[in-house]
Amino acid sequence: MRRKAKMSTQAVAKQTINPANTTEERTMFRILAAVSFCHVLNDMMQSLLPSIYPILKSSFHLNFTQIGFITLTFQITASLLQPVIGHYTDRKPMPYSLPIGMVFTLVGLLLLAIAPTFPLLLLAAALIGMGSAVFHPESSRVARMASGGKHGFAQSFFQVGGNTGSAIGPLLAVFIILPHGQIGSAWFSLAALLGILVLIRVSRWYKARLDHLQSKPAKHTEESAGLPRRQVITAIAVLIALIFSKYFYLAGLTSYYTFYLIAKFHVSVQSSQLHLFAFLAAVAAGTLIGGPVGDRVGRKSVIWCSILGVLPFTLVLPYANLFWTGVLSIIIGFVIASAFSAILVYAQDLIPGRVGMISGLFFGFAFGMGGIGAAVLGRLADITSIIFVYKVCAYLPAIGLLTGLLPNSPKIHREEGSRISVTTD
Repeated sequence: MRRKAKMSTQAVAKQTINPANTTEERTMFRILAAVSFCHVLNDMMQSLLPSIYPILKSSFHLNFTQIGFITLTFQITASLLQPVIGHYTDRKPMPYSLPIGMVFTLVGLLLLAIAPTFPLLLLAAALIGMGSAVFHPESSRVARMASGGKHGFAQSFFQVGGNTGSAIGPLLAVFIILPHGQIGSAWFSLAALLGILVLIRVSRWYKARLDHLQSKPAKHTEESAGLPRRQVITAIAVLIALIFSKYFYLAGLTSYYTFYLIAKFHVSVQSSQLHLFAFLAAVAAGTLIGGPVGDRVGRKSVIWCSILGVLPFTLVLPYANLFWTGVLSIIIGFVIASAFSAILVYAQDLIPGRVGMISGLFFGFAFGMGGIGAAVLGRLADITSIIFVYKVCAYLPAIGLLTGLLPNSPKIHREEGSRISVTTD
């Protein structure tokens, strides 16, 4: 009897702890960490362009209209191309497009360092934007493939890499580019080379994973979420409106927060920068938390709380003293940043099999709204005041009321050897 019990215990242990599954989970986490690291590098290199505008303006005697054309060129290639590339790779996956995209960024950085004329500056900006347009939809697809079913966590982990890169890019520009001038941007080509090497390894896994999934289509093929076409279109439109609300508001806080603090409270530049750092740290933390919470409690709940839930804090912010302004900005940054991963995965679940197109659409739109928002709010601040801008922006999270129009988010369950079943949160 004891021997039988011992054998039974060993059998249960073998079923519970499968070395093959453990190895696969470790491999997937390494892949997820790799694409998140490359997201740091990609967004760090993206953020260099606006950081060196003062140098370019002085060296090439540019006016603000020409600076605007550089930004426009970069945003058009980085934003509008993303859904196009994502749609194409949904139909014809291209695993090695990731390092190829980083090659575009590498060439753009080198050209930026030596460009002798304004048209070549525009070409450099376009190449950097093209690298970003290829990277985001494809790396987001890889993050989902390596999620092990924890789609929200994977997207949050991936997205926080981009936030980190955007934050450290300008800081590195101060120490590397400013002392050396335009040619200093060539040093960041080393980061692009590192990204290429890492992404080659990721692409090998990506190709092997695709081959594995294609060999077992009955076990892994995603089906429709089962919602009427009109309802899916309405839901996507609502999600885009929520992205507009989130990134227009964040554009105001990120771009003009230091000016707001200086204008209203007469703090020093150093003090305003510390407040901005605290806000950006809260944004990074919120980005990381939003996805896993959505996996547990449902993405629609996270969207409700992160967009509409931040409204009371944004309404109070323009009337708070310095201490509470700092506290409220941290709360706002943390809460509102948790929305993106939930929104992105919700949209991917709505339209299974279109991960690249959806990722490109939402990353591109978010990036575009950030740029447009900064320009529009800057113009409004010139006409009125930066304090008035914050009072107007306070109402943007009210767009979160549209969340009520969203259907319960679909969850697609896969089981080995069985058909896919679809339920809702």
